[in-house]
Amino acid sequence: MFNKLKQYSDLRKQASTLKNTMAQETVEVENKAVKIVMDGNQEIKTFELKPDMLSPDKKNELEKNIKEAFADSIKKAQRKMAMKMQQSGDFNFPGMK
Repeated sequence: MFNKLKQYSDLRKQASTLKNTMAQETVEVENKAVKIVMDGNQEIKTFELKPDMLSPDKKNELEKNIKEAFADSIKKAQRKMAMKMQQSGDFNFPGMK
């Protein structure tokens, strides 16, 4: 029982370390309508709309570009997190050896 609690505590420390590390990482996605800068914890740091896309006749295109930019930035942040976890090699999940 105490061994499991220690494993849980160690895992929480590792997760906290990873979260702090990922907060220092950033990803940037830019397309013809928007620019998004997101940290490694998937928190938006910057969101910019390009002025030429702010007309009513470009509404559908703008919505599509925003959706694509958010999806791309999330994927990039997730890939960075996976790479950091793989590089650190510190994550020993109980029962997953």
